[in-house]
This record gives sequence, structure tokens and C-alpha cells, in this order.
Amino acid sequence: MNVASRFLTSNVIDQRPHAVVIGAGVGGLSTGALLGAKGYRVTIVDPLDEPGGRAYAYRQDGFTFDAGPTIITAPWLFENLWRDCGGRLSDDVELRPNSPFYRVRFDDGTVFDYSGDREAMEAQIARIEPGDVAGYRSFLEESRRIYEVAFEELAHKPFHSLLFTAKTLAGLVRLGGYRSVYSVVSRHFKSDKLRTLFSFHPLLIGGNPFSATSFYCLIAHLEGKYGVHHAIGGTNALVRGIASLVTRNGGVIRLKQTVTAIETEGRRATSVRLASGERIAADIVVSNADPATTYGKLLKDHPRRRWTDAKLDRADYSMSLFVWYFGTNRRYDDVLHHTMIFGPRYRGLLDDIFRTHRLAEDFSLYLHRPTASDPSLAPQSCDAFYVLSPVPNLKSGTDWNETAERYRRKIERRLEATMLPGLSRHIVTSRIATPLDFRERLLSWQGAAFAFEPKLFQSAWFRPHNRSEELDNLFLCGAGTHPGAGLPGVVSSARIVADLVPDPATLFAGHQHRSERHDRP
Repeated sequence: MNVASRFLTSNVIDQRPHAVVIGAGVGGLSTGALLGAKGYRVTIVDPLDEPGGRAYAYRQDGFTFDAGPTIITAPWLFENLWRDCGGRLSDDVELRPNSPFYRVRFDDGTVFDYSGDREAMEAQIARIEPGDVAGYRSFLEESRRIYEVAFEELAHKPFHSLLFTAKTLAGLVRLGGYRSVYSVVSRHFKSDKLRTLFSFHPLLIGGNPFSATSFYCLIAHLEGKYGVHHAIGGTNALVRGIASLVTRNGGVIRLKQTVTAIETEGRRATSVRLASGERIAADIVVSNADPATTYGKLLKDHPRRRWTDAKLDRADYSMSLFVWYFGTNRRYDDVLHHTMIFGPRYRGLLDDIFRTHRLAEDFSLYLHRPTASDPSLAPQSCDAFYVLSPVPNLKSGTDWNETAERYRRKIERRLEATMLPGLSRHIVTSRIATPLDFRERLLSWQGAAFAFEPKLFQSAWFRPHNRSEELDNLFLCGAGTHPGAGLPGVVSSARIVADLVPDPATLFAGHQHRSERHDRP
């Protein structure tokens, strides 16, 4: 029986309890799909013209560019999402593994192919520092231990109780969670190159390897166990698949409409107000927006006990990103799907980005060439690329309207000198995104690309909770709540919310009871 049939009769308005989801990013769509499968009537509202949020896709001049996330790990999370919504992932989306996962280029030209092949990894490590082969083995063992606790046991559980948090943290402290990723990696590797290679992963979810909790060392084991994948058609094909799960159960996705406020009565959200003035009544509200935006803007008139303006101002926000999307009229077939291009500095550059909030003259880059795996994303004999540079958020005061093109040209010269010879002669389409786009287009606080910076005292209980501390029927999903950023994190947050919300049957019974009382003479 379809989940909606418990609440619907022929020619009668849908009476299911109404869940309004703010934001059609991967977290919001996944939450909406799960709530629809659970029996809610779902409306998702988003200001963009297509679903996706950070996982939007730009299409221009015959090229398709994923706007944001491109690395898919833990594919079983998506298989479970489809299963719980009554479908099969393989019917809607094709995921393929990348091998190697990434190619890493160091500033001196040394190249390392990062993969799940332990023999190949050890051979490359031995060429850089023979003594670090044993360190690689011990690091993978530590990564496995962290993964089994921090991911398998805790990523899908809410951290709302201080008692639960205290018990959990005691175990995580024994795993060394108070240390940074870089400090843990440094215990296993002597080579600076290998310390960089095995500590950069937090940057993919907005964290500084020198301050991100060592829990993020679990990524090495996660990738080794499940691999790194891409979606045919781009990550946005995965987004479109999740959006279809929403609509199959009667959900509605309203695009090009911006929520300007969550309206409340006491400790309950009653509706969301749109920029047009329209109000959408809700039994529960789920925000996939940046939590600082949720509390600092959408609930700015509601008296808040924990997420006050002062607390939001004191919080540390993630870095932002400069992204250049471009297409070429030739193919660069020696460039892999994912390439990390490290600059001359590591710690110093990260200090500039995260601590002093200064736009440096040098940079490290992530180069994405999806046409290495899926030529359909560009015209024949062409390549689609994006190159991403971590930069400070808008706290830096950088005037990106004035700086953007100069910065793009520097990146172009760097790519031409390292990976893409003759690049400037072959560009046929181009666009950029700066921290201003994160603030204006994605409504991100301070233009941060990943909401709150993921460090120890902004993780788990210290992060905005999946069930709001301010309202009884407001829930949070996405990168800014537990467990954090990255595709596995936001899908896990959706599952947490789906487990936390009331059973819609009990809400429906309440609706019926109130209606009966109202109808009595």
C-alpha cells in the first residue's frame, strides 16, 4: 500500500501532516524523500531554479558542470535511501568507481596516485620515504578503529543529550578525538609530503587539518573500504534522482521561492513565510539552510536561548571557495577525473585561510575533469573542468568583484604550467563562483562553503542539533548540523531527522480530534 493511502480518500484534499522543508540541497531532498515515505505530505521550498543547492549543475554551451560536490563515498547510504523510499538506486542513477581515487601533484612535480590498492600505495610511499610504509599500515589501522566508532556507531545518532554526549566523548577521547587530523597523521609518517597526502581530506568538507578533530581520519578507511565513485551524468544526476523520490510519494518541490521567516507560536513553528508574502502552514519544519541563517535570519524575531546572535557571531565558520568552471575545445586525456595540485606551502596557506583570513598569493587546487569518465558532459572532442581553490570566507574583507578575474588568471597560469599545457588557447566557455555567490546565491553565513568549521567544540553536541533547541517541531539537516558536511554526512543527517520526527499517524489523529471538536454543535 502506498504510504499516502492511509490519509487520502478519493477526491479529498491530502490530509497528511505537512512537513515543510527549507532548501532543496541533498540534505533537504533526502529528508523530504524519507518523510514522504514515512507518511508526511512534503513541500520543499528553494530559491534556485533547479534542485541541488551546493550540488546544483550549470549547463552552458553544451557543457555540464557540477557546481559543488563531485566525490561520492559510502554508496550504500544512497542504496538504503532508495530502498527506504520504495525504489532501487540502480534504476535511477549509475554510480561508477574511480581508480585511482585521486592523482596528487606536489609542488616539486612529484606525482602520487591515491587508491584503495594497498600494494600500489605502499610502493609509492616507499619511493618517497621507505620508513613510512609501516606508518601507512598503522595509520590505516587507526583510521579503521575511528571509523567503527565515529561513523558506524555515531554518524546516524543525534547528539541531543549531554549524558549521551559525555558517555560517547569518553570513548572518543580514548580514540584521540581531542587531537587534530594532522597531529595523528604525523605520528605515523615522517615525510612532510606524506603528512600532507594523508591529512588533506578535511579540506573536502570545510575543515582545517591542523584543527579538525582526528575523527575525520576515518575517511581513509571509508574510502579504502567502499571506494570513491562518480555518477554518470554528474553528481546532479544523483540530485535529480533524489528529487524524483520526493515527488513519487506526492511531495512538491517549489523552486525560485525564498523563505524569509519561520513563523512561530510559543515553542512551535506554525508556518514559513515566503518573499512573496505567502505563508505555508506546517506541522513540522525542516531547515536545510545554513544553521546560522536559520537562527540569525529566519528566526531573528524569535527569542532564542542557545543560538543567539552573540553566539552565532562568536562561532568559527568554514573556509569558502573560489571555483572556476571551464570547457576546452580539446581533450587532456592524461588528466584523471580527480587531481589535487598542492602549492609550495601547506600549514602557512591554511593559517592564511582559517586563522588570519587573508587571501594568499599562492594556493592549492582541486581539478575536476568529469569527462575523463563521462564524455557526455561536454561536446565531442572537448573536456569539461572545474578547478577549486580554498579561500577565506567573507570575514577576510576581500573585494571579490575586483579580485575575481585577477585570481582566475593566476589559476589559469598555474594549470597551464602544471597540468593543462596551452590551456589559455583552448578555453571555449567559462564561469566563476566566489564567496559572494555562497552568500548571495546559497544564503551561506559569511559566504562559508560548509557552514560551521568542523572542529572538536563545533561537532556532535556542540553543533546545532538535528532537533532544534529553540522550537519543538523544528528540525535541521545538512552540512551545518550533526554529523557534518560531505555527501555521507548530509544523507546521515536526513536519516536522523526522519527518525526524530513524530509518527505522522499520531499527528493525523490529532488533526482529526481537533476537527471533530470544531464540528460539534
